[in-house]
Amino acid sequence: MDAIELLLTRQSDPRLIAPGPNDDQLSIIKQAALRVPDHGCIAPWQFIVVEGEGRERLGEIYHQSAITEQQDEKVINRAKELPLRAPMIIIAIAKYQAHPKVPRVEQVQSAGCAVLAMQQAAFAQGLGGVWRTGYFAQSDAVKGALSLTREDEIVGYLYLGTPAVDCKKSVRHSPEHFFTNL
Repeated sequence: MDAIELLLTRQSDPRLIAPGPNDDQLSIIKQAALRVPDHGCIAPWQFIVVEGEGRERLGEIYHQSAITEQQDEKVINRAKELPLRAPMIIIAIAKYQAHPKVPRVEQVQSAGCAVLAMQQAAFAQGLGGVWRTGYFAQSDAVKGALSLTREDEIVGYLYLGTPAVDCKKSVRHSPEHFFTNL
């Protein structure tokens, strides 16, 4: 797949099944994450790969966090099942570092670029992926269970695997609605 085709056809695939990335594919995905813009060369990221039994451990972290933070019954009941929606999850974290020239927003954006780069690397290799956030990305209890600090930000959970259905999504937006000239 060439770069233009990748950029114009990339899509999110929310229904993912095994197999997930193999070792060679995961190596490429990891390398792509580290090629994103990084003002100041401070590498403001951390990534946690979750697969196999780690998915059940992450589900337990979600479950206990939802109870601790008194979420509603629906969130608590669903928590353990969420990480089982794909064979692999990569948790992407912005590791904020005080820096005179690189504000927090740039560091978070860099980590977000890493998520997109990983998803594109997966897609280019015939895999599917979907970038998820939501309550568990904002939870202080989840961050604590993952040994993160209050300054760290979970920018996303990248679910990776093989698309369960082959459905190419149509173009949703037209450039003329979003681009203007000055």
